[in-house]
Amino acid sequence: MREPASVRYIHRKNHLDQSFLVRRRLLCDGPPVALVIDMNIEGKEVYDLVILGGGTGSTVAAWTFAAQGQRVAVIERKYIGGSCPNIACLPSKNILHSAKIASYFRRGQEFGMFADGLRVDMAAVRGRKRTMVSGLNEMYLDNYKQTGAEFILGSGRFVGPKTLEVTLAGGTTRRLRGSNVIVSTGTRAALEPVPGLADAQPLTHIEALELDEVPGHLIVIGGGYVGLELSQAMRRFGSKVTVIDHNDRLLSKEDDDVTKAIADLFRDEGIDTVLNARVIRISGRSGESITVVVEQKGREKTVAGTHLLVATGRRPNTENLGLESAGIEVTDRGYIKVNERLETTAPGVWAIGEVAGSPQFTHVSVDDFRVVRDNLEGGNHVTTGRLIPYTLFTDPELARVGLNEREAKARGMAYRLFKIPMERVLRARTVSETRGFLKALVEVAGNRILGFTAFAVDAGEIMASVQTAMTAGLPYTALRDIIWAHPTLVEGLAPLFSSAPSLSADTQANSPAIAHGRR
Repeated sequence: MREPASVRYIHRKNHLDQSFLVRRRLLCDGPPVALVIDMNIEGKEVYDLVILGGGTGSTVAAWTFAAQGQRVAVIERKYIGGSCPNIACLPSKNILHSAKIASYFRRGQEFGMFADGLRVDMAAVRGRKRTMVSGLNEMYLDNYKQTGAEFILGSGRFVGPKTLEVTLAGGTTRRLRGSNVIVSTGTRAALEPVPGLADAQPLTHIEALELDEVPGHLIVIGGGYVGLELSQAMRRFGSKVTVIDHNDRLLSKEDDDVTKAIADLFRDEGIDTVLNARVIRISGRSGESITVVVEQKGREKTVAGTHLLVATGRRPNTENLGLESAGIEVTDRGYIKVNERLETTAPGVWAIGEVAGSPQFTHVSVDDFRVVRDNLEGGNHVTTGRLIPYTLFTDPELARVGLNEREAKARGMAYRLFKIPMERVLRARTVSETRGFLKALVEVAGNRILGFTAFAVDAGEIMASVQTAMTAGLPYTALRDIIWAHPTLVEGLAPLFSSAPSLSADTQANSPAIAHGRR
């Protein structure tokens, strides 16, 4: 493979006085964004820990164990730090913030600002995102250098128990054996076997974040996190947007008030939705002209646009890893089999993050690392019973931790419901962001918080305080009575927990005193 003109070569020595060839690839005039370490030593190289896949959880693992003096190598085929800082979490939030700024331009008159028009330069929007990613790559590389962990850019596969072969960019190979091995190869966007879909060359989130033009009409298949976030962003940049989903409502697992709030938001922003629809066939090519035919209520319906984004789920990256050579089994869906300690079926091999079937959030992969770390150090840390938060970064955001009403009812759990509109939060009024609500579920027989949901500006930040209280086992009254700084958004927890709660239907008739908040 021919090297670009912007590649420079530097020789260094590591702490074992072995020769390394360090290649730093520069993007134009920007900072280095990749690091390849080629170490040509005959035989099998022995490490304390070898990590296959450089995602966030495994990257933190590498830095942590290397900083403790262990010899650690990370094998990653493409991205420094994995998907999150390069093609997923952080780049998408960068783009979403640009879209929020665009919305402020359109709302300028609310704030006494007047402009003669708005022009969105998607190439510049993309450039801001790329600059951020480049800076993150530099930070990650510096952490590798500071901790002593070795980053190897190449394709790895198992060739035996706890032994991996890595094919480097130049075609040379290395064999590494770890006293322990962690697999963290993640997932990728799933493309369903719909006639015409592959030929349409649709966008996934990766390509959508690299667009240098505003789509004329973006058709989005899938109403999950990725689909909803990018739908709103592209609409705010100026696209016509249509979302197609097989469920009868967006975010179908959420409570009715949440799904209605999202539906109202999309309607108000001019985003069309085609729900309870099954995609039958697709024709055309994304970026030029695209036609999607769906079946809805027994009838065919056609949606025509210019671009197609597919956001219908994820598939594990477990193919061509040689897992069978190491005795590592997978589930019927292709995820690596693990127990609650994240041990695979092969002794000394662990799996973390999405490839292990963990919830598909970066923060969960980091906690998976903590589970493995503690177990390697002789503990018994398990993944069951974790309190896992999430935030959907629409605007307003949707954030939740613990149970919602649907889940509590499905478990037969009685609860008190506290709920207020964001208009009750004074800080929201100062920034003209009063759409949405806060709500919390509290047990009937005590003051323990069962769950919290916010559809609000900066909902994820508000949720974090409730999550902290839940983790610490604090009663809801602690959040009600604490002295919050004024005016802040988190201060809204005081009026929330001071409001009169309602009772779930199965306990309402029997607990009139509790229904009025007297305990």
